Amino acid sequence: MIETPARVVVLAGPSGAGKSRLAERLALPVLRLDDFYKDGDDPTLPLMELGGEQVVDWDDPASWSLDDAVATLVRLCREGTAEVPDYDLAGSRRVGSRRLDLAGSTLLVAEGIFAPQVVGPCREAGILADALCVRQHPVVTFGRRLRRDLAERRKPPWVLVRRGLMLLRLQPYVVADAVAHGCAEVTPGEAYARLRHLLPGVPARP
Repeated sequence: MIETPARVVVLAGPSGAGKSRLAERLALPVLRLDDFYKDGDDPTLPLMELGGEQVVDWDDPASWSLDDAVATLVRLCREGTAEVPDYDLAGSRRVGSRRLDLAGSTLLVAEGIFAPQVVGPCREAGILADALCVRQHPVVTFGRRLRRDLAERRKPPWVLVRRGLMLLRLQPYVVADAVAHGCAEVTPGEAYARLRHLLPGVPARP
């Protein structure tokens, strides 16, 4: 049990908007919410038609376990450590787990495309420090996301391109949904400036 309960900084936003880079820049412990995806053979996974084929809709919150993610966040904040899953996006399955230790930090970052879903539960649990929706121009986000996904071989290239074009069109709705869940809409630079005062050793703003 940590002496001072930790709190969560939620980073939401479109896939490829720069959430992971921002989390690295903040140098805080990070819980990757994408690791709470369901396995690819889970019968409850939602489906969609893409290019005339039925594929899993990995952008639907039903493809992900909200309850597990929130329970892990609460445990991390109250106990300072928790066992978290390791998820292989290319293989669409959990491949193990790891111990995440806050090492005394009173802040942690929770980031992922379903991050807006945890804002309300974290606020109700009294562990929410801030909630931000990171966004850039849709074309910039599309290019960054496609380069990353191709490099990591997350899915077949044709799926990544078509999914990327779909997400490009949907970005305004993704941002609006995050704002509706309580996130403030910011660029990566604005997010860092807003959160900097929460970092250890940085005086709070008046």
